[in-house]
Amino acid sequence: MLKNVATVLLDGVHPFELGVLCEVFGLDRSDQGLPVYDFAVASAEGPGATLGTHVPGLTISTPHGLDRLEEADLIAVPAGSDYVTRSYPPELLDALVRAVDRGARVLSVCSGVFVLGAAGLLDGRRSAVHWSQAEELTRRHPRAIVEPDVLYVDEDPVITSAGTASGIDACLHIVRKEQGPEVANTIARRMVVPPHRDGGQAQYIERPLPHSRCDTVGEVLVWMEHHLDEEMTVEQLAARAHMSPRTFARRFQQETGTTPYRWLLRQRVLLAQQLLEATDETMDSIAGRTGFGNAAALRHQFVRSLGTTPNAYRRTFRGPQAA
Repeated sequence: MLKNVATVLLDGVHPFELGVLCEVFGLDRSDQGLPVYDFAVASAEGPGATLGTHVPGLTISTPHGLDRLEEADLIAVPAGSDYVTRSYPPELLDALVRAVDRGARVLSVCSGVFVLGAAGLLDGRRSAVHWSQAEELTRRHPRAIVEPDVLYVDEDPVITSAGTASGIDACLHIVRKEQGPEVANTIARRMVVPPHRDGGQAQYIERPLPHSRCDTVGEVLVWMEHHLDEEMTVEQLAARAHMSPRTFARRFQQETGTTPYRWLLRQRVLLAQQLLEATDETMDSIAGRTGFGNAAALRHQFVRSLGTTPNAYRRTFRGPQAA
């Protein structure tokens, strides 16, 4: 049973991510019959050290050092400035490894995952990270199995979450796992957040429709961008490029990194995202404009690409009045 929780800080910690951990595990909600955790904030710089944050003028100090981690059932590492590139105290990394070896869990929020990576705790494990840092995490820790599209990953005893708000998702997941859905749902209601979010990070990644920067298929890409509602085959596209279908497919792969079908599908989904965010058009209308034909096909491809439905996406980015 989860009872003892410690959050470990480094200089440059991000207050919001720290606040997420404090909100879920650090508040006394016994008046609602909820469990009270033995919660503490510890400094990797030593007890009493003053830690800076990425908010100018805001500092944090705590009486607890790394020894506080030795008794914790869960150790949480929030995000911080330069966590991607900095080095970490060996004492902290050793403490995290010892915690896992004795059966404790470790949790990272956003860039805190790089601390777990430095400790070797991501090796051979699936892990979540903010989509903008996925390539760097893979480069620095090639033995980690990075999943850039998910909100969090539970590879018990190592739990990793993606961006800022994904830390809330991961924390509530841990509570749900340990104390049951009723406790997690009550905490979520107090925080005025959903107890569980559908979909993954893919729906939040900013991917504007790209401008063509290709040598031999560039003109065809521009044409495709302006005719997404039309049916098109490799043979038709190759004829437009004055190439054989085989040569066109090879050049397309070389210059875009993907196949014509996958490129077209991605652009159609992107356009659908834009229309869902900016217009009140019906699903059938959007399906027609994006080349999916009907609402059912749009929904199928949208879920495959983004892990959420078009209606849910519209509610997320336009509010419940748009549903």
